[in-house]
Amino acid sequence: MASSSHRDSSGVRTAARAIIVRNDELLVVRIKSEEGEFLVLPGGGQNHGETLHQTVVREVNEELGLSVVVEELAYVREYVGKNHSMHRIHGHFHQVEAVFHCKCEDFGSIGAGKSQDRRQVGYLWIPLSKLDQHPISPPGLSKIIMQNKKGGMGRYLGDVH
Repeated sequence: MASSSHRDSSGVRTAARAIIVRNDELLVVRIKSEEGEFLVLPGGGQNHGETLHQTVVREVNEELGLSVVVEELAYVREYVGKNHSMHRIHGHFHQVEAVFHCKCEDFGSIGAGKSQDRRQVGYLWIPLSKLDQHPISPPGLSKIIMQNKKGGMGRYLGDVH
């Protein structure tokens, strides 16, 4: 459940996540909850005063111990918990996520995150060709990543007034 420090007055939480690909494999975080085990892209809630780029860099470092460089925006995703299969535990949860392609030069410290999510139980590399066989959202993520590789990128304006 999101803490109030990650919500604005509308009750909508903003977050940033990373698509990190190495040798045609996607890096994901393993999460275990009362609903079972599932996979998420590394990342999490935006703190007040942080840009989305800063959020994804901090979150990847906290969860996995990795330093990343943020590249293009892959997509923006909205998640309204009451509309999905985990509605029992996410019924009041509403999050808007900006998902960025990120580059990591050194994976030597992977797994050394200092502030992992409480339900985080590890990480996994999944071949892009097998993504759709795993419990990861959004559905069709492999297609989104492949389209992005061909030049179809999302757009992010950064911190503008």
